[in-house]
Amino acid sequence: MKKYWAVFRIRFSNSLQYRAAALAGVVTQFAWGAMELLAFLAFYKANPAAFPMGFSQTVSYIWLQQAFLALFMVWFFEGEIFDAISDGGIAYDLARPVDLYSRWFCQSAATRLAKAVLRCLPILVVAFIVPAPLRLSLPAGAGQFLLFLVSMALGLGVVVSFSMIVYITTFYTLSPMGVRLIAVALGDFLAGSVIPLPFFPAPFRAVAELLPFAAMQNMPLRIYSGNIAGAAAAQGILLQLFWLAALVGLGRLMMKNALKKVVVQGG
Repeated sequence: MKKYWAVFRIRFSNSLQYRAAALAGVVTQFAWGAMELLAFLAFYKANPAAFPMGFSQTVSYIWLQQAFLALFMVWFFEGEIFDAISDGGIAYDLARPVDLYSRWFCQSAATRLAKAVLRCLPILVVAFIVPAPLRLSLPAGAGQFLLFLVSMALGLGVVVSFSMIVYITTFYTLSPMGVRLIAVALGDFLAGSVIPLPFFPAPFRAVAELLPFAAMQNMPLRIYSGNIAGAAAAQGILLQLFWLAALVGLGRLMMKNALKKVVVQGG
């Protein structure tokens, strides 16, 4: 366990150095979040009763989505992992006395967490001081906030474990582009990155909420906003645990089978 903690700590520290990129990301996320909020505000003013979430809940969802984008963005992948698989650099990774899946998992989680740490605080500060009705609200109570933190950690685990499956498919396809495009298109939409899942049509939403993508950002953001509470929040966290275990198990199985057949060419 110490060696994986060391991998996590080293990658986390290295990723904290990219402050200029983080500043650019903060500005972009401010602009994008403001556009989304103003667009939703126009629709809510037309007919507030027509929407499945209260406007304050939607505001909380969007601000938190922007603040913690780095944790949950399905479209972010570690380019060096793809490169290691496609150009043969994985031979060096296989020579190290560590489990490859665990190493990549820790590396990916640390990078995401570091990016989120650099970006979230400025966004949250502004979100709490902007005028109503665009101001971020506090959760209803300490219990709800605790569930939000637990769900955040599980959501990060689900995102990383899903990313691991995308990495591992490159052993079979050699080029990651096709799988990445499909994963990003499905993941962003079904995770609630484009619009929150409650806005989906009821039959489609019933299916989408059972998929692993709903266990990513959808669950923690809706718990914080109060759209999901009580027994529904507990069920949502159990669903996150299920998908985390399922995706990690699938990823490890795929990795085991891939490494049995991997061939490194060059010299």
